[in-house]
Amino acid sequence: MTEQPPTTPLRCLTGAAIAGSLATALYFLTQKIIIAFASKPLPTVNATAANIAVAVRTLVMGVSTLATAVLGIAALGLIVLALQLQFTRPKT
Repeated sequence: MTEQPPTTPLRCLTGAAIAGSLATALYFLTQKIIIAFASKPLPTVNATAANIAVAVRTLVMGVSTLATAVLGIAALGLIVLALQLQFTRPKT
């Protein structure tokens, strides 16, 4: 089993920067997806097709929003961990 490097505030902040930038990019992508779906009307010829279209739109927007939220929470958690590591001294 290989030994992992120690957890440091710098490593936490690097991870937070990565997660935060991905969350920001996904936020803008989610906004574009929502605008694209809002600008296109649903098919009204067939009720089944309309129901499927609504379900797919909801699923795509939900997954995109969930990914944005998960990455945002991960970034926030890593920032808090960096602060905790900075202000607590390891017991040696």
